[in-house]
Amino acid sequence: MQIGKTHTLKAARTTENGCYLMDAAGNEVLLPNIYVREDLKLGDEISVFVYLDNEERPVATTLKPRITLDHFAFLEVKDVNKAGAFMDMGVVKQLLVPYSEQPVKMEVGEWYVVFCLLDEQTERLIGSAMIDDFLFTEGIDFEEGDEVNVLFYKRSELGMNAIINNQFQGLVFESDIHQNIRIGDQRKAYVKTIRTDGKIDITLLPQGYQNVIDKTTQIVLDILTKHNGFFTYTDKSNPEEIRKTFGMSKKTFKKALGNLYKQKRVQLEKNGTRLISKTDH
Repeated sequence: MQIGKTHTLKAARTTENGCYLMDAAGNEVLLPNIYVREDLKLGDEISVFVYLDNEERPVATTLKPRITLDHFAFLEVKDVNKAGAFMDMGVVKQLLVPYSEQPVKMEVGEWYVVFCLLDEQTERLIGSAMIDDFLFTEGIDFEEGDEVNVLFYKRSELGMNAIINNQFQGLVFESDIHQNIRIGDQRKAYVKTIRTDGKIDITLLPQGYQNVIDKTTQIVLDILTKHNGFFTYTDKSNPEEIRKTFGMSKKTFKKALGNLYKQKRVQLEKNGTRLISKTDH
């Protein structure tokens, strides 16, 4: 029975301390009374997270953990002592990140992306903020243009680094960032380039869509989206108002608006510009 993972186990027997759950191999783990439902019967199956308690005994909980073994997550530091930083992992037990696994000294109340692993000496779950050490550059099982799940973990001079599908290292270049992205954000992204060194360039828009929308056009589209699909700006708007709102000249704005119109993304109205949803096409 793997520590640090969620298992579906069968209720085997009850004691005054709780209910013992059993896996297919006959291994048992205690589910304390506080987590035992009144309607739980012997023979019922239940999904639980298994970890070691403070006395190094396997114990189960029905609480949903924020991180599991061999996965990354964005967690908050709740305490710091001589052993390291203790992060809130969503269960009674907190996740220790030793100082040796902290590239930057962690502080209480701050949030960090960490990886959950099993300490070989203590067999306890620990965290590590040495993210790059746990990312792969081989065995990439997707192609350029594919949709992937990403977790952003570090900003660099080139852009924002991301963890792709909990396995691979990705980067979205600063020139491809047209929306607010923060460390810890999780979202869908698209594979732009798979490099020979195994690192992956990604975009936040599908490749075909990205190719027909330049940076200034994307800015106009983003602002239009933030205004619930309509704003009062048109190709006849005051140049200074356009510069203040969009950070571009009226000529550039008109070109961007024209691009969106040609792509049938917007409808030009007398009093403004309206976004056309895909269902309107």
